[in-house]
Amino acid sequence: MLLSVRGAIAATLLAGTALSAAPAFAQDAEAPAEITVTGSAAVTSDYRFRGVSQSGGDIAIQGGITVSHASGFYVGTWGSSIDLGSLYGSTELDLFGGWTGEVSSGLTADVGLLYYAYPNGSGGDSEFFEPYASVSGQAGPAKIKVGATYAWKQSALPNFYDGGKDDNLYIYSNVDVAIPNTPLTVSGHVGYTDGVLAPCYYCNADKTGVDWSIGASGTIYGPLSLSVSYIGVTGPSVDSYTDDTVVATLTASF
Repeated sequence: MLLSVRGAIAATLLAGTALSAAPAFAQDAEAPAEITVTGSAAVTSDYRFRGVSQSGGDIAIQGGITVSHASGFYVGTWGSSIDLGSLYGSTELDLFGGWTGEVSSGLTADVGLLYYAYPNGSGGDSEFFEPYASVSGQAGPAKIKVGATYAWKQSALPNFYDGGKDDNLYIYSNVDVAIPNTPLTVSGHVGYTDGVLAPCYYCNADKTGVDWSIGASGTIYGPLSLSVSYIGVTGPSVDSYTDDTVVATLTASF
């Protein structure tokens, strides 16, 4: 999302004016907000989760909201339209909570727990938990992020071939480079999956796989931004599922 949602989790603090000892200044001063609410709404040409389409290769509508505390703790939700059959229904709703903050000079950590819900799915178990952790920092003009998620054995993560429960490990790295004197940022991503969420587990029983993307994003006007990425995964190319594709996303943030 996981374009997606996991990058939107980071807390944003509102700047405030320092309080003065003089009553006249104190009356006009504004303390930093303890609670901050941020959110976004988006339309994307194809909802890709770790390289695999969740919308049948079609357009998806997405949106989310995050409530953050000055301490670094946050909770939020993010949703998208999907097309994965009756088991999952037509909607994915992610619920998450965690903590983010600087753990050393220039190094930021983000840890939390994500719950994937499918409110109008039917016919079996589909919802599961996935803890996540990442660290990010700046290296010259590049912002680098390395992270991992691990979903333990759960009913919604079955071994497709023996009917038992299974788990899933995902390791990834992102690189974002802002182009000087332009509103553009060039981004790259590579991820490795080991488990039942591998790109081609349901194609040929391969429980490992790699996904990648490269693209650019930039502000169009005010809160509107546009991103375009080329996305691919290893394994057989299944049309509108695991085939390489170009995805464009228009996002309004608040």
